[in-house]
Amino acid sequence: MKKKIFLIGCGILLMTSAFILKFQEEKVESTLEVYDLETKQRSVVYKTDEHFEAPNWSRDGKFLVYNSNGKIYKFSFGGKPELINTGFATKCNNDHGISPDNSHLVISHHESKTGKSIIYTCPLTGGLPVAVTPIGPSYWHGWSPDGKTLAYCAERNGEFDIYSIPVSGGKETRLTNAAGLDDGPDYSYDGKYIYFNSVRTGKMKIWRMKPDGSEQSQMTFDEYNDWFPHPSPDGKWMVFVSYDKDVDGHPANKNVRLRLMPLSGGKPEVLAELFGGQGTINVPSWSPDSKKFAFVSYKLQNK
Repeated sequence: MKKKIFLIGCGILLMTSAFILKFQEEKVESTLEVYDLETKQRSVVYKTDEHFEAPNWSRDGKFLVYNSNGKIYKFSFGGKPELINTGFATKCNNDHGISPDNSHLVISHHESKTGKSIIYTCPLTGGLPVAVTPIGPSYWHGWSPDGKTLAYCAERNGEFDIYSIPVSGGKETRLTNAAGLDDGPDYSYDGKYIYFNSVRTGKMKIWRMKPDGSEQSQMTFDEYNDWFPHPSPDGKWMVFVSYDKDVDGHPANKNVRLRLMPLSGGKPEVLAELFGGQGTINVPSWSPDSKKFAFVSYKLQNK
């Protein structure tokens, strides 16, 4: 879970100690759900009183990955969650994902020296993480289809923008420089575009650009605040989460809607309304066949 300093960044509102205390008091029930585009139905695949976030769908379609209490778990359909060994990285937030070849996991872990989020990779089966980004805070969001590049949100000199970096590490490239937060970069599955959310026009809206940062253009225009666009593997659709117009950032425990629109453009369609927001669909969660996607809804428990 991204932490909060009341600077908007990486799609985070970094939590103050008072907010953390309140969040701990408001215990939630977490429900892992799947939305089927063909039937237009939601189905529950797992439910628990433990707080978890941000499912990724494996590239072979066999399981989901999510974060809970700083650790990463694998959930095979019909089974029970299994801890993935990420070594020293036990303070992972909800910005994680799976490589295009289904061999590696990318995580965003708050390292012990500074407490800032750094991006690492490790084998999907578990293993010692290897740092990718040189400094933090850095929050992963997209893996290029050729497996060579990561896209992420990072704060540098007080500005949160979108960057890319070779998966093996090295020099990072700044892709956006508009005033205000740019966040949530995710590659189209042909690698021709990066979709992201930006507040540069006053509301948080969906944008896209070429992988080198050129040709930045706005995609959504209505009254909602839109976050975390995820293009489908077949190149037809984009799913994202929308908050009401008066909601700043992407906080937890809000009434939100999941919306779908053609990647070619058009009016977004509301697929589902739910209680959630932060943790619901922060990272890519489409099934490989583009027929379904996973998300998390929440319910406040009685104190």
